[in-house]
Order: sequence, then C-alpha cells, then structure tokens
Amino acid sequence: MELEFERDTIISYDTAAEVTLCQEETLESIVPDACPDILRIVDVCGQATLSGKQAREGAAQVTGMVRASILYQPEGGGGLRRMEAGLPFTCQAEAPGLTERGTVLARPRLRRAEARALNPRKVLLRVDLAVDVIACQPVEQPVCCGVANPEEGAVCQRQFQGEHYQLCTVQEKPFTFSDQIRLQSGTGEAPMLLAARVQPECSESKLIGSKLIFKGMVEVFLLLQEPGGGLTACHESLPFSQTVEAAGTDGEGDCQVEVEVASFRCEQDPADSREMDIELELLAQAQVRCHRPVTLLQDLYSTSNLMEVQCESQPLCRLGEQSVRPQAVRELLETGEMVRSVVDARLSLGQVRQAMEGRELVLTVDACVTALYLDENELVQCVQRSIPVSCRLECPEHARCSCHCACPGEVFAAPAAGGVEVRFTVEFHCLTTETIPVPAVTFAQLGEARSAGEGLRPSVVLRMPSPGEELWDIAKAHGTTMEQILQANELEEDALPAGRMLLIPSAR
Repeated sequence: MELEFERDTIISYDTAAEVTLCQEETLESIVPDACPDILRIVDVCGQATLSGKQAREGAAQVTGMVRASILYQPEGGGGLRRMEAGLPFTCQAEAPGLTERGTVLARPRLRRAEARALNPRKVLLRVDLAVDVIACQPVEQPVCCGVANPEEGAVCQRQFQGEHYQLCTVQEKPFTFSDQIRLQSGTGEAPMLLAARVQPECSESKLIGSKLIFKGMVEVFLLLQEPGGGLTACHESLPFSQTVEAAGTDGEGDCQVEVEVASFRCEQDPADSREMDIELELLAQAQVRCHRPVTLLQDLYSTSNLMEVQCESQPLCRLGEQSVRPQAVRELLETGEMVRSVVDARLSLGQVRQAMEGRELVLTVDACVTALYLDENELVQCVQRSIPVSCRLECPEHARCSCHCACPGEVFAAPAAGGVEVRFTVEFHCLTTETIPVPAVTFAQLGEARSAGEGLRPSVVLRMPSPGEELWDIAKAHGTTMEQILQANELEEDALPAGRMLLIPSAR
C-alpha cells in the first residue's frame, strides 16, 4: 500500500548562469561635414546603455549601445571639438536550464574606449565592454514533509527542520527620469558641453509588505569647454525614488537593486544655454532573497510491516556572509612629463576574478583610470592605466561567492612628481552561500507484515551500539520505536551512553 504524504512546494529561482562577458567592438566613422579635420585625438568618453534582454532555451542574450564622444584637437588650432558615434553590441551567455519563462539581469560597462584617426576625416573607434549577466529560472520543487496518517501503518518518521536561503523574487521596472542642472552663473557666453556620462546608484532599498521601495542618486559628470578654451569638469547628484511590486516575499528579505541606463539625453537648453536638460530612461533590476523554513521527511519505517522507501538528495542553500568591503586605492599614473593641472578623472571597472588561496577567497577587479590634464605647454593630454584592486574574505572550499563591484563617489586626481596621483575607493559587494544536500523521501509503500515467515520474534534483544550508530538506526533495524528503547533502558535523552549494552524491546 502506497503511503499518503503531506507535501509542500519550494517556489524560488535557480541561477542558471552568472557570468561576466568581455568583448571588443570596433566601428569606422566619418567626421561630419560640419566638423573640422582631425589633427590629434585626445580622449574618448563613452557610456554603455542597455537596450534589451531575452531569455531563450539554454541561453541569455543582451543587447545595448555604446554612445561615444570623441574629443579631438582640430587642424588650424582652437579648442577641442566633439564627434559623436554610436556602436551597438550583442552578447550571449550559455545558461543550461534557462527557458523563455526565465528572467535575465544585465549590467553593461564600458571598460575602455579609444579612437585612432585613419585620416583627417575618418576615425576607427574601439571599445572594450564587460557585461554582467545573471539568468534566473523560476522553479517549483515539491517535497515530502511527513506521512499523512502515520498511525495507520504504525509508521515512525524522521523529519528535518531547517531553512532554505532562496532567491524568492526577481523583478524589474523601467522608469523615466528628468531634471535640470544649472551651470555656474556668469554674464558672458555659456560654456560648451564636450562630454556627458551618468551613473545611477541605488543607496537604499527596503520591503514594506509586497512593495519594494528603493532610492538613490543619478551621478552626472559633465566636461565643459569655456569660451576661452579652458576645460572644467562638473559633477551633480540628482535624487530618485521608486516603488516596485515584490510578490512572494512576505514583507521580509535581503534586497539588491541595480539601476541601469537604457538611454539618456543631455543637452543645453536652447532658451538658456546655462541650463542642462537631463532625460534618462532607466531600468531597475531587483533581487530579493529570504530565509524560508523547510520541513523534509528524511527517513521512515513501520514497526508492523516491511517498507519500500525511495530517497533523493534535496539541496538546501545556507547563507554564509553578506558584506560590503571597501578598498581604498592611491596610485600614480605616470605621464613622463610635467603635469600643470588635472582637468578631469574617471574610472571604470572590469570583470571580478576569483581565486582560492588556502581558506581565503581572493577577489580581484581591474580599475581602468583615465585622467585629462594640461601639460607644461597648456595642451590637453590623456593618460590611462589599469590598476588591479583586490580584497580577501574567508570562504569554505565548497561555498559559492557572488560579487559585484562599484566605485562610489568621485575619483580624486592631482598633479604629482612624474604624473597624476589618483585616489578612489572600490566597494566589493559579496554574498557567499553554501549548498547542503539533505536526504529526503520521495516515495514509500508498506509491504508484508514483519512477522511473515520469520516465526516468533524475541520480545527483547541485548546489544552494544556500534560506533557512530544513532538511536534512530537501532530502532529502525529492530522494528521498534525510540521511545520504547529509552523507556526500557531508563534513558531521558536520545544520546546513547558509551560502552553500555542496550535492551531492545519488540514493538508493542
């Protein structure tokens, strides 16, 4: 007779893929007719935007656009000029188990951009991209919690009471953001916008019922050229706040929200050139993890009948560490010439690499730092350097670490002997988890009576427990109950005394 079980269903998301895709893209572009010929390319300031994401059978696809501002010194002198170029990109990650029901989260970053003049009217643009891709697949895992009517078959059962740290919801919300930036007041001609980039940062998120509320800042960085040719950098922080539905969280959980740029426009107001109009299409991507109580039926037997039992391993996730580890960096970008002043500095982050050293996990990310400066002849120059930044954390050998990096605030840069000294902070956002396999019953049925063909069983057995043997194992082997063994041996706890013979009574 097949037993009837009390069942539960673990509803969560599996991570089908979590990778960083790195790729290069190139584009040849013609200088617009309205722009003068190129004498020397100084810098390329770019922004990677997220156009679309798609979950497919076994793969996650991400598309986007790199918007680049190529800054160059024109023939015939004068200040810097700007040339705009747009470079689309597509990347795909393998994600075994992902279906069209899944969700893809993506964070594209422009690690480095450079341009070379093929001739005074033609430019070759090359960009180096890093795209963080997380593919999440909704899963429903039925589990057996216990036997519905254990007394009918004289069934003894062993249950596991624990928690499962699971990704319980994945949500996203597109929203529009617009604001204005007032440039420094003045009576003369307004400066000209050379380059703009934006960096949305979520600073706080919390659950209130089924609502996830998050807020943060859009960091706007502008490079301006004054009427006299001088360059200035402008940084403004613009606040945002949004709400997204987060069903299935029960109002509790650990929230992680990343806000990405889908498109942006930054232009000087035609009516007042000292007003900068900012319009952004943003996409919030939210993950919520929670501790879910779980009851699993680990083992069972009958004191009256033989039993056929089938088990399989049920993986349960346990939270190890969730932390933010800031690493302060101070480095010299060597120029080989005297630096009169620093105009602007920016930073982009690459792929996070992981390596075990003993019991420590070493996380390393390359920070590509770019600085614009004036040399001793008052010419604008550019210097770039990739700086590896590392942090360490204790991590069990079989644990899994999910890490992403951010650079909060500005990059501070100043002239120094031999080049430009830069100071910045890289934050490592770390989440370590460990998967614990727990044996769980999937099927059981009662067979023939234990006494069938055995003759009379002894009413009591005297035996010594084997090393490592538990009371459950002894009771199961002799078809009796743990309570009867405890009562017969006048024991109050199920911890077996060492070196003592036990009386094992038959089940009554």
